[in-house]
Amino acid sequence: MAQGLKTIIKKELADHFSSYRFTIIFALIAMLSLITAYMVGLNIKNELAGVAKPRFIFLMLFTSSGALFSLVQFVAFFGPLVGLVLGFDTINRERNEGTLSKLLSQPIYRDVVINGKFLAGVVMIAVMMISIVMVITGLGLLIMGIVPGFEELWRIFLYLIISIIYISLWLGVAILFSIVFRSTATSALAALAMWIFFSFFVSLGANILANALSSDTTESDPDKVMTRAKIVKAFSLTSPMELYTDATATIIDPMRKSTRSMVSMGPLESISMARFSGPLPLSQSILIVVPYIISLIAIAVICFAISYTVFMRQEIRSM
Repeated sequence: MAQGLKTIIKKELADHFSSYRFTIIFALIAMLSLITAYMVGLNIKNELAGVAKPRFIFLMLFTSSGALFSLVQFVAFFGPLVGLVLGFDTINRERNEGTLSKLLSQPIYRDVVINGKFLAGVVMIAVMMISIVMVITGLGLLIMGIVPGFEELWRIFLYLIISIIYISLWLGVAILFSIVFRSTATSALAALAMWIFFSFFVSLGANILANALSSDTTESDPDKVMTRAKIVKAFSLTSPMELYTDATATIIDPMRKSTRSMVSMGPLESISMARFSGPLPLSQSILIVVPYIISLIAIAVICFAISYTVFMRQEIRSM
């Protein structure tokens, strides 16, 4: 069984590395990430010219906004596309080409096929994220001339792990649709619809729901304002993107004392605030985001478990 799993993983990795669509989307995301990191690095270098460098300045490379968004926000929004591209035709493409039934006729267990395809996708996601983070780290060293400390490296490592889990979640969603739908176009549209819904409509629906439940909210009533904010927060957390954004922003930014930041600040403002409040220890940051990480892992496991169950119960003749 282990030999069969290794064979499936090698075969899938070869297909992914030779796929033009993955190469294109990986190049696009890597290019935009590098441009964002380069702009942020230059802004930090210019703003801190002649100023004593505070602690955790290197992490601002990931949290500060470039032209439109920070690196954390960019991965939260566009990272799922990598998982969807890797998985939307994992099963139905081979089923339509008639290679799936031939594969299952070999001395390979059916669960090895689905496990191997998912693990190969996770390996590709890990390779992509590790490559991008290492290149951005090197770019930051070159531009800012600051060596990250031990705790900063640990925070970047945790950010990397959470990012891999988050994108793997969307890989599981895409594989599920590739099993349920025979048409690759239908599975791709369903996966994109799911991404659009959780990226746009959940936040919009949270505001609409909050307005409906607290229609008499005024800025002069702090209790009602807080009630409305809690409703928006609770409803928004049904989105994996919100879970990921809050978790990674808290891990990568020691100045954040909670998962929600009320004001968006630039590098100079963050440094000014750091003079009045000390950074949060890494252990405390982890304790804050543990529920979010567990939720992401749970959603990913549930998606893959449903895919596994449906695939195992399908008739071989229909494949």
